[in-house]
Amino acid sequence: MSYRNDLTDMAVEFLKHKHIKDDGLIRYYEVQVDEKLSRELNKPCGKYATLETSAVINGCFSDYDRVSDALGACMKDYLKDSEKILAVGLGNPDLTADALGDRVFKRLTVTRHLNQDRYLCALTPNVLGMTGIESYDIISAVADRIRPDAILVVDALTAAAAGRIASAFQVTDSGITPGSGVENHRRRLDESSLGFKVVSVGVPLVVYSSTIAREYCPSAECGRGDMIVTPKDVDILVEDCAKIIANAINGAFAA
Repeated sequence: MSYRNDLTDMAVEFLKHKHIKDDGLIRYYEVQVDEKLSRELNKPCGKYATLETSAVINGCFSDYDRVSDALGACMKDYLKDSEKILAVGLGNPDLTADALGDRVFKRLTVTRHLNQDRYLCALTPNVLGMTGIESYDIISAVADRIRPDAILVVDALTAAAAGRIASAFQVTDSGITPGSGVENHRRRLDESSLGFKVVSVGVPLVVYSSTIAREYCPSAECGRGDMIVTPKDVDILVEDCAKIIANAINGAFAA
């Protein structure tokens, strides 16, 4: 089934993808959006990697370390030669389905106060409605002050397939537009806007109700303005996804 690309943050859902490998636990896909595709799809240029796994949705805790290791290796590949990392947890900590960034932030092992040559530091800017300040303004000010090699942004995503909720970790060097998946676009965070390399990692935790209907009835009308749906156990899923991402970041950049 094809999906409308304005209803999803997941590149594997709006563009033909390359299946790289499958080790039985994790399926790895890669997508490249060039300038031509960017204009056609109205999506930013860049490389997108997706690691799909049923470990979280099935509660297979013993597999979490393997998923973290694979995700960490993917992020390191996207952040080659970056020794100083500013990790940013986006989202609203008081809204469970949007709290992934905050939950990851709380689990990070920061090291900038210990080592100025290679470090991980972190912040969470909350949301405009709580602080009155755009996330971009906070991140830009901090980055300009500490001059990291790269900014690693964590945020919850929107999917166009219910089966990908808490089951797909996306890493991209294209940056991210906070709130884009739920039509609450804020200023984009990428290298051109911030002046630093930006890599984002996220997990889809919500889906539009119309896209669920379309999975069962392909002819169903699929448009904006309908309800945004999240699983009833989203609190558990967010915590588990946050553990995996935080362990991946700590293992890759804080060790």
